[in-house]
Amino acid sequence: MVALALAELVVVLHFAALAFLVVGGFLARRWHWLIYPHAAMAAWGLSVVVFALDCPLTMLENELRVLGGQPALTRGFIDTYIDGVLYPESLGTPVQVVVAVLVLGSWISLAAGHGQRSAAREEAAEPSPR
Repeated sequence: MVALALAELVVVLHFAALAFLVVGGFLARRWHWLIYPHAAMAAWGLSVVVFALDCPLTMLENELRVLGGQPALTRGFIDTYIDGVLYPESLGTPVQVVVAVLVLGSWISLAAGHGQRSAAREEAAEPSPR
């Protein structure tokens, strides 16, 4: 019973990680330190898509399910819980493109905001003419 509860907790963490992947760059405009874990998450997400890597959270969920007497997932996390559930399976590639555009857009927005803040700091530091 505990193993199954932990497996469900892993599912919740997995959804949170995916949500962070999508919106983390925008959150980094407010909390600048978030850009580092977000960049790592984006790199991992890209690696999973490009190299078809197994996600450690999915492996942990599977181990906990087996310990709890349930079968392991036959497909990955996204294929099980998202594709065909939140959007039709045929839209998998377009959804990946939208996520990539959101991530890149958030980084561009963050860089533009950083440039504006730097310019404002420089302007504030200049002595005013008398």
